[in-house]
Amino acid sequence: MTVIVLTNCPAGLRGFLTRWLLEISPGVFLGSPSARVRDILWDEVRQYSGQGRALLAYQTDEQGFTFRTHDHAWHPTDHEGLTLLHRPAAPSRPRAETDPPRQGWSKAAKRRRFGR
Repeated sequence: MTVIVLTNCPAGLRGFLTRWLLEISPGVFLGSPSARVRDILWDEVRQYSGQGRALLAYQTDEQGFTFRTHDHAWHPTDHEGLTLLHRPAAPSRPRAETDPPRQGWSKAAKRRRFGR
């Protein structure tokens, strides 16, 4: 089983992939091509994706599946034999003293907002 997920890719690439895979949702392709065809498709996706991103997941014997990414913020990393996606930490902005308190639905937030 092979799954390819495209984000912000040209329509021509989507049309190209429908020759070998079934598009079950916009940008999500599913099928079971041979390993050789899968690698050729992945090379074409990497070459013609333009400004878009791509993710390939397919079945293997060790973990049961593995994946590859192209121009994606999350990168596959090997951790003690398991392939995991490493997501970079988002830069956090410390709250300044002048920032107003966050508006919420708790009782304390309602008291702050309405002055009771």
